[in-house]
Amino acid sequence: MTVDPPRILLVLNGPNLNLLGTREPEIYGHDTLADVEALCRDAAAAAGYGLEFLQSNHEGVLIDAIHAARGTIAGIVINPGALTHTSIAIADALSGVELPVIEVHISNVHRREEFRHHSFVSAVATSVVIGAGVNGYRLAIEQLAYLGV
Repeated sequence: MTVDPPRILLVLNGPNLNLLGTREPEIYGHDTLADVEALCRDAAAAAGYGLEFLQSNHEGVLIDAIHAARGTIAGIVINPGALTHTSIAIADALSGVELPVIEVHISNVHRREEFRHHSFVSAVATSVVIGAGVNGYRLAIEQLAYLGV
């Protein structure tokens, strides 16, 4: 008996992304996290996927969600927020579940402070979308579909 692969994508958002729409709109824009979720749901549905969407300000919650994805999720889109630059644990979790991962950043981190130029996640990501605003999430979902996950 052949088991069909999962057709669900996981979108993870790290610390402070719950403040989208009000936090530094000149950098992150005016779209809220609810707007991002709606955009992701529409993009996933258009590509034939279901979607799980989570934001947490706690590293361990994100790691637990990554671990739970193994065997149940086709691919992961992650905007780790500030954990991008600090969390080897997030990178290890992503590497350990052996799923395609698309890293997303709303702003162009390379045009910002020097400490934002390094990502532990990029080393384990399949692709990276940087500086496309919240549209980067749609691009990430389309990339997963393109990869045939």
